[in-house]
Amino acid sequence: MPRYAAGEMDVSFVIATRAEDISRDTFWEEHSHPTHELLWNDRGASWATIGRRVWMITPAAGLWIPAGTPHSGSVPGGTLHRAAQFGIHAAPPVSDEPAAVEATPLLRLLLDRLNADNLGSDARSRTEAMVLDLLVPAQHEPILQIPESPLLAPIVAAVHENPADATTLAAWAVRLGVSTRTITRAFRSETGVGFSQWLAAARVRHAIVLLARGEEIDEVAACVGYHSASAFGAAFRRVTGVSPGRFRAQ
Repeated sequence: MPRYAAGEMDVSFVIATRAEDISRDTFWEEHSHPTHELLWNDRGASWATIGRRVWMITPAAGLWIPAGTPHSGSVPGGTLHRAAQFGIHAAPPVSDEPAAVEATPLLRLLLDRLNADNLGSDARSRTEAMVLDLLVPAQHEPILQIPESPLLAPIVAAVHENPADATTLAAWAVRLGVSTRTITRAFRSETGVGFSQWLAAARVRHAIVLLARGEEIDEVAACVGYHSASAFGAAFRRVTGVSPGRFRAQ
């Protein structure tokens, strides 16, 4: 896929939106745009990878990607995927770095309005101004940082294969022949969080896909390693800022 530097291609618009109903699992190889980009979903969940960070995109959590930022994307089948491009000379950036954006109902309605064929120039300008006013970084950033060190590779692989893997930090230390402190330091160095926080984020990433497919909350909780829906709900809320039930309703 093409890679563009910021502003490499002139565009005449302030904001251009598009919708795509994804019929099968889709992967977009790493690419970049000459414009700023906002990603969100009307239905389902997807993710974008920027460096070693995996950003989860849902109906509630959008992702702002500054112009020229290389990224790849993965979207499960059944997702109603949305994107908006922002001309860099017409729209101020939400952030100079990738940032989660709260995709509120009002923001989504305004972005939908920009898709209308009969929208006059004055109405479009007012709508664009309101969109830009509402775009602010979210308090919760649903990110999963992927460790790359050989030490942590077996843990990453095990959780990817089975998010319900119940191997404790102490058991991993024995299996890998190191101390629990060594594993904790490695996780903090590579991801910014400890083992338990990283595991919770990895499980939530998997849970989001299952919830978006319509799976029951109790079943999803068990699939990702939680013995109760309440424990799963607390972990899900810490990572995403919303409960599993609210996520399903969006």
